[in-house]
Amino acid sequence: METALLKVRVISNKKLKCNYWHLEFECGMIARNARPGQFVEVKVNHLMDPLLRRPLSIHGVSGTRVRIIYEVIGKGTQILSEQGPGVFLDVIGPLGKGFEYGQITNKADKQKNILVAGGMGVAPLVFLAQRMKGSRPLVLIGAKTKEHILCEKEFKSLGCKIKIATDDGSRGFKGRVTDLLKDLLSTVNCQLSTIYACGPQPMLKAVARISCENNLASQLSLERHMACGFGACLGCVVSTKSGYKRVCKDGPVFAGEELTW
Repeated sequence: METALLKVRVISNKKLKCNYWHLEFECGMIARNARPGQFVEVKVNHLMDPLLRRPLSIHGVSGTRVRIIYEVIGKGTQILSEQGPGVFLDVIGPLGKGFEYGQITNKADKQKNILVAGGMGVAPLVFLAQRMKGSRPLVLIGAKTKEHILCEKEFKSLGCKIKIATDDGSRGFKGRVTDLLKDLLSTVNCQLSTIYACGPQPMLKAVARISCENNLASQLSLERHMACGFGACLGCVVSTKSGYKRVCKDGPVFAGEELTW
């Protein structure tokens, strides 16, 4: 898989809602080589402060354009939100190991995959749904409140069925998205294939447990603080059954049954 250090031109950088932003930049190389679940490391300005790049999941590609969704939560992402159209950013990518998936050709196999997103975890899962040609996965979106729900329209435009869970019950199921998943699996009567998930670690740990209890495979995209982004600094290791592995290089996508939490 080709990876490079590149100067990319910002096409648009707009606020979606709350503290969530949508960034689109021009880069044919990343667009051609990116797989769902991979990420890019973005230097938010041309100064030494902040020093570290920000790892951001690839949200989608269209032609030579790459889309990113991010949340403004600190100094680095605040600076990134101030970079307007025409600005050039220093980007490394695509990085990491993405999701494993196949194209669905048999109608009987459709809707056998479930995508579970917690908060910003929607970002790589939209890209995954885009690439799951021939399939219409069921998507479970979890958010704090109805104002924090992201990418519902994008999933619908891809033909996905959607169920929503909010912590306060302001939209859809009241409670955690993993509780919604558990309820769903207790009533579903079709043979499922794989659960794909991205979100906070407690959510992913619950998804792994629920998948195991239902004898289902799971692929989980982990979120970690990263420094280098390509495995040199060992700052983002995670415990697995075969020892410690680097989230940025060996992941961020891991099989749920491989992780020891």
